[in-house]
Amino acid sequence: MPKKAKELSAIAVANLKSVVTSNGIKTRFMVGGANGLHLRIVDEAKSWILRVTINGVRRDIGLGAYPGVSLSTARKLANQHHDLIAQGIDPLAERRAKLEAARAEKLKAKTFRECAEAYIAAHRGEWKNPKHAAQWSSTLETYAYPVFGTKLVEKVDTNLVLEVIEPLWTTKTETASRLRGRIEKVLGWATFRGFREGENPARWKDHLDHHLPLRSDVRKVKHHASLPYSEIGGFMVDLRKRDGTSARALEFAILCASRSGEVRGATWDKIDFDRHLWTIPADRMKAEREHVVPLSDAAVAILQAQRALPPVDGHDGPAYAFPAPRGGALSDMALTAVLKRMDRAGLTQHGFRSTFREWAGEVSKHPREVVEHALAHQLADKAEAAYQRGSLLPKRVVLMGDWAKFCALAPTGGNVVSMSEAA
Repeated sequence: MPKKAKELSAIAVANLKSVVTSNGIKTRFMVGGANGLHLRIVDEAKSWILRVTINGVRRDIGLGAYPGVSLSTARKLANQHHDLIAQGIDPLAERRAKLEAARAEKLKAKTFRECAEAYIAAHRGEWKNPKHAAQWSSTLETYAYPVFGTKLVEKVDTNLVLEVIEPLWTTKTETASRLRGRIEKVLGWATFRGFREGENPARWKDHLDHHLPLRSDVRKVKHHASLPYSEIGGFMVDLRKRDGTSARALEFAILCASRSGEVRGATWDKIDFDRHLWTIPADRMKAEREHVVPLSDAAVAILQAQRALPPVDGHDGPAYAFPAPRGGALSDMALTAVLKRMDRAGLTQHGFRSTFREWAGEVSKHPREVVEHALAHQLADKAEAAYQRGSLLPKRVVLMGDWAKFCALAPTGGNVVSMSEAA
């Protein structure tokens, strides 16, 4: 049986120093009070070592530095390790397991912002429009991050989500709804990756819908100010008197029933003069699907006049059909500025799409689905949409031709005459 070490006092331990012996420098000193407990001294550093035998193998276990770990604490730790060994537990393996568990917990400790940025990075490739990713970052930066961006994602609960969403729900309902959906997706991703557990506090059905009113009940739909279709002829007479690329872009947008951004981004390589077609790529469409616009003779005439103009210097980017004076695309306010100069500040460019739709529904005899496709709207019935998508181009050619003819009718007194005749 091994000799039991004498129990040293706290003062005796404090006075221990390495000593030179005939066998070299002695750096380990048994202190007693627990089998195998030593104080190791290397230069000025002192630390506790517990020498034990585990499964027939001698092992040294560090118990911490002295005097940070006192003599009494070291003896207590040593005896606790002996108790574990007596139960067949390896203290070193137990310690490694705890360290691994702590490391794993630390890896799981992600903030909401870290998870949101990781989600955006992971899904950026599937968002064809770069603006989509920018909008994600912008809305979260503006509304969510100030409230719980730095909080651990596992701590984000319903109250925090409502703190962000509720103030916007009645004033910026559309923004609030999109923001809620984005928070829900980030939290769902965090759950999938193991950074949080439980139900998603941003989910709508059977959760937030119990607290927030339906969007349809609170949203005040603000329609784009539109011109009555009976006045479109007179408006076009006035518009055609205006010089400048912005005026021609607005005229072209009206004739094509297109959105401002689609027209401002139109490039020559997407215009087929032989077939009178203008193709808008999917990444520039709201519905993210390529859209082909049949061009009326009036629309083609505008493009031909634009093509005859001298090229804009100082711009190496795409060749825009309606370039800005210094190159590049027109600004998003360019067409609105034309309306203001015409003393039509109460109108919006987008409103002319409503003018077209009202004319088509009340005056023309063109089918609804033809009109909806001309506006690049997605039909509610997916089967109908799939069936009609490839067969309506010839009908839309006729529709846009009729619309151009209607826009060319100018009122003179109580009569309506062709603008060509009025000229």
